[in-house]
Amino acid sequence: MENIINSLNDAIWSNWLVYLCLGVGVYFSCVTLFLQVRCFPDMIRQLKSGEGSAAGISSFQSLMISLAGRVGVGNIAGVATAIAFGGPGAVFWMWIVAFLGSATSYVECCLAQIYKEKDQDTGEYRGGPAYYIEKAYKHTAARPFALVYAIVFAVSMILATSYFLPGVQANGLATSVEHAWSVPTWVTAVALVALLGTIIIGGVKRIAWFATMVVPFMAALYILVAIVILFANASQIPEVFGLIFRSAFDKEAAFSGMLGAAIMWGVKRGIYSNEAGQGTGPQSAAAAEVSHPAKQGFVQAFAVYVDTLLVCSATAFIIISTDMFRVYEGGDENGDVLYNGSIPDSVSVGPGFVQSSLDIYTPGLGGSFIAFAILFFAFTTIVAYYYMAEVNFTYLNRWIKSEKARTAVIWFLRVLILVSVWIGATTTPGTAWALGDIGVGTTAWLNILAILVLQVPALKCLWDYRRQKKAGREPQFDPEALGIRNADFWVERKASMVAAGTWEDAKLIDGTPRNP
Repeated sequence: MENIINSLNDAIWSNWLVYLCLGVGVYFSCVTLFLQVRCFPDMIRQLKSGEGSAAGISSFQSLMISLAGRVGVGNIAGVATAIAFGGPGAVFWMWIVAFLGSATSYVECCLAQIYKEKDQDTGEYRGGPAYYIEKAYKHTAARPFALVYAIVFAVSMILATSYFLPGVQANGLATSVEHAWSVPTWVTAVALVALLGTIIIGGVKRIAWFATMVVPFMAALYILVAIVILFANASQIPEVFGLIFRSAFDKEAAFSGMLGAAIMWGVKRGIYSNEAGQGTGPQSAAAAEVSHPAKQGFVQAFAVYVDTLLVCSATAFIIISTDMFRVYEGGDENGDVLYNGSIPDSVSVGPGFVQSSLDIYTPGLGGSFIAFAILFFAFTTIVAYYYMAEVNFTYLNRWIKSEKARTAVIWFLRVLILVSVWIGATTTPGTAWALGDIGVGTTAWLNILAILVLQVPALKCLWDYRRQKKAGREPQFDPEALGIRNADFWVERKASMVAAGTWEDAKLIDGTPRNP
């Protein structure tokens, strides 16, 4: 079974997926005129001004759910794995993926907002790739194919976020706790299952509240620790960055010949960490209450920066500045050791790299701090994964007429993710990561191909937003004026605002005044 899993993982994560992710990031950066740079002030502004409603959460809460899904074991164990198998140069390629992926994240999350709808049972906003894949072609000859494609994506996302990916987070959490405090993995698994069950029963509002309380605190604390180490190793800063850049372009003698591995592992772990293009971010993006889809697209583009350029970079600096890492030839631990650094031979690839680094400054406490950080990072990620799975279950539930049957399906999902957490916490790390990679790779293939085809509405939103801002107006979204069909939520929103007299009497679209 392990051989089958690894073979499937290798097929999905071929060089073609790496080229696709990089190519799409370059393409969207160009066609949006590098919005990740130009629109940075808009990203910050929306975080401060967005507000929630009875049906939706605020932009900040949506960002926290998104970051809960992004900031997890991949930011600690994933970075360590990338360095171990791709060398320090892999960190540079993680940065490149983050910068380019920011534009990709805008496109997919803007589409999620355009085609969102209200849940028939809870009244909460729902949306994501399955929704926009189907709705974009609702009144065209391609509708049957689009519907099948949307269902395939929803099923893939459910399997990835309710079974494959939670196992990775649970495994990293249980392993770090065992390493730090000698707690058996089965004990950690019991505690995880009990606490997770308490959170997910409360629905999206409780998930948003939990993420908002935990994610900013842990991310800030983790980055603060990295800054302390940065100052403690101030003389190492030029060498750390020099090593990363030299290794990224195969100019470092110790890691000569690893350019391909550096790119592969940097892109692979970068995508796993920041999730741009993977199709996970759009679920939480659709839940936000905004007046224009581009606003939430900006917020989710900013999430990629926080995840990779801050948290992942913090991990990389901790590891490299303390020389607590080793590098293997061949992309796995069966290869020859090219570089062993100062790390003890007994420490395996993963959180142990960071724990050993921190033990230099706080002997005996490094393991506990990383275990504590992973505990919160991984747990909030599992909670976010449940939310993503529920959104896609809700998409499929639309064909179930009975409300009781729909509720039963959601309860089945809750049991499934609890089982996944139990299995992931008690299985081997290699198998857990391979299954996680399969889940990420499959949804990435499906979603990236979809947004390449469906990009036009998101681009129209971007230019419409910029025109309205330039005209000195608070952007309001009118899909019909832009020729965007099947954005039913926004059509109904405008109609209700017109009836209430709150829609502007005239709005500039392409420079031409028109009546509402």
